[in-house]
Order: sequence, then C-alpha cells, then structure tokens
Amino acid sequence: MNYLTCSLLNNEEIKTIKKELSISNKNWEDGKKTAGKQAAQVKNNLQLDRESDISKKYTTFIIKKMLTNPLIKSFTLAKKIHGTMFTKSMSGMRYGTHIDNAFMSTGRADLSFTIFLNKKDEYEGGELIVDDINTEHKFKLKEGDIVIYPSTYLHSVKEIDSGERLVCIGWIESYVKSIEEREYLFDIDSGARGILSKFGRSDELDLIFKSYSNLLRILGN
Repeated sequence: MNYLTCSLLNNEEIKTIKKELSISNKNWEDGKKTAGKQAAQVKNNLQLDRESDISKKYTTFIIKKMLTNPLIKSFTLAKKIHGTMFTKSMSGMRYGTHIDNAFMSTGRADLSFTIFLNKKDEYEGGELIVDDINTEHKFKLKEGDIVIYPSTYLHSVKEIDSGERLVCIGWIESYVKSIEEREYLFDIDSGARGILSKFGRSDELDLIFKSYSNLLRILGN
C-alpha cells in the first residue's frame, strides 16, 4: 500500500494543543454528525465542533504545518487540505470498517490522514486499520506523528479497551488524482533531491527537475 508516516508536531506544540482541547468539553459532539449515511452506522466517537474557536485555531495551525513540510508536500502534491477535525475515543468506542466519501462538501478526498496526539501507552486498542487486498496495515504511531494514505481503501479504528485516543484527521485533494502517478512523481522528486544533497547541482540534475515539473503540468489538474 502506498502511504507515508513522518513526524509533524513537536513536543511543545502537542502539549499546547492537548492543554486547550482538555478545557473544551462543551464543544465535543457525537461523531455521527459528520459521517456519511453508511459510515454513521459504524461510527462511535466524539469530535470537536468544527465551528468552535479552538477547532478553527488549531486546524489552521495544522494545515499550515502540513503545507510547509517538504516530505508531505512532495508525497501528497496537496491542492487543498480540508475537513480537518479533532476526534477522541474512550473505552468501548470504535469506528467500524468504512470508505471515505469521494466528494465532500469541503472538497475531493484523494488522501486521508491521521495525526496521533497522545502517547501510545495512554490507551489500549485504537489502532487505525487500513485494508489492502490481502493485508491489514495497522497504525498506532507516537504522539505528533502523521500517517497519510489513499482514501480509496477501506479502513477502521479498533475498539478502545482503556484510556483515551486523541487524534486529528482530515483529507487532501491532490493536484494529481492517480495513486500510481503520485508515487512516480514522489520517487523522481525524492531521488533528485537526494542526488542534489549528495553531489550538488548539475546540468543532468536540472534535466531531471525539468522533466518532473513538466510531468506535473501534464498529470496535474
């Protein structure tokens, strides 16, 4: 499966976000409110009201962090990051197997992401499961880490056995719809930047960057 994991938030940023979220109890609501018809049947969690001041403040902050992260920019070719929200799940809560809507009121969903906001030992269960054809990919990352994966896959969140799982989720509309084409472009960009770092600029490398840019013009929308 084509996916990316990396560190996004540092310890101070996580501490500040968690502190403010902890005093916003009145702004948490039933997660079914934003789920599609099918997903609502298997969704059992809480989400922070998107219209609350704290949600707007920190979703704007997180989107800026993602858009300025070179690795995320190269992997996603993000045209728009949207639908961002904070969710939490406590003991007994889960999110059954579902597929994200292709088109939402906020934009097209080419990629989905989850940012983990608390330590792995603060809750039992709660793994993000992404189903490939014959494989289950399980993600339970350290706090501040993000996983980005294609929205075309079935996925779920395992039941929380104890503790509380706190995450930020959202979707990305990419300039390039195709998973395969994004992967090819990412490989070219990563390889070229690696060569640049090791050997410096060259005429041959200029040709690679030129081809990358022109391919992006052809494949992008």
